[in-house]
Amino acid sequence: MRIAQLMAGAAQGGAELFYERMTIALAGAGNEVLPVIRAEPGRLERLREAGLAPVTTRYGGVLDIRSKPIIAAALRDFRAEIAIAWMSRAAMFAPRGDWTLVGRLGGYYDLKYFRRCDHLVGNTKGIVRWIAEQGWPRANVHYWPNFVDDFVATPASSRVELGVPVGVPLVLALGRLHAVKGFDVLIRAMAQLPDAHAVIAGAGPERSALERLVVECGLGDRVHLPGWRGDAGALLKAADVFVSSSRHEPLGNMVLEAFSAGTPVVAASAEGPSEVIHDGEDGLLVPIDDPARLAGAIRSVLDDRQKGAGLAAAGRARFEAEFERAAVLRVWQDALHGLVR
Repeated sequence: MRIAQLMAGAAQGGAELFYERMTIALAGAGNEVLPVIRAEPGRLERLREAGLAPVTTRYGGVLDIRSKPIIAAALRDFRAEIAIAWMSRAAMFAPRGDWTLVGRLGGYYDLKYFRRCDHLVGNTKGIVRWIAEQGWPRANVHYWPNFVDDFVATPASSRVELGVPVGVPLVLALGRLHAVKGFDVLIRAMAQLPDAHAVIAGAGPERSALERLVVECGLGDRVHLPGWRGDAGALLKAADVFVSSSRHEPLGNMVLEAFSAGTPVVAASAEGPSEVIHDGEDGLLVPIDDPARLAGAIRSVLDDRQKGAGLAAAGRARFEAEFERAAVLRVWQDALHGLVR
């Protein structure tokens, strides 16, 4: 197949990183793949190292009159059979042509940006149901899952380097420091876990507010904010429990990564974690914005190592069956073959 992959985002978020993984995986499976991206040095380098030749364009605002013709010419020259527009901005610039145009949604986006698409894809079944409820023909809406890296053999980070004393339980959270991620809830929960340390790795606009909250809660020596880290697998392998405290989380790739690392998961019951986690089997779910219930669930894992090991093993089994690279690539390949005109 000849597949064009359109990505307007320049960040290093979950959607952008999965775009890279899937683009490289599709090429590795023998497809001809053309990435059409906003110029971002790291992404360009990684895609080129995989043997791909990305086309770059601005994907600017409403005054950007150049990107659409650049993309259309690139797709025609490539003789694309399928073009996949990742998220709203790419879909807004995606042109019609001889190819099948697919819009890929990783959240509950405004569907007006996807009106030119022939098919829409959601990375959760909840998103797929929501799209159909907005009036899209159900036959043209599909669930294609994400895959994440396999961290089972990744060496653990040094707890000492993270500021966590040897033998002390480590609670880990990862993600952009934004209010939607609910890290303030985790910090308040940590006040009820006096024998544990937490590492919240990420960068973002809420850092100063979170630092103030750590001080207000008297947790300056037990809650660590090391900034953005590129070693999520090593951090997960070092942790006793991974926590997703998000108020809103369409999927939550970090839950899948914790599954892959064999780390027990406790999550607030946002959209994605509620779909992915089988509560009490491969993870624990608690109400959103409830520090006491979050602390209680974390405590139950830290106090009962057998329970934590059981959750971790079940999560690992889910990863292997549903979210491992080969399994997800197979779903995408079969589905894409069915959409070629």
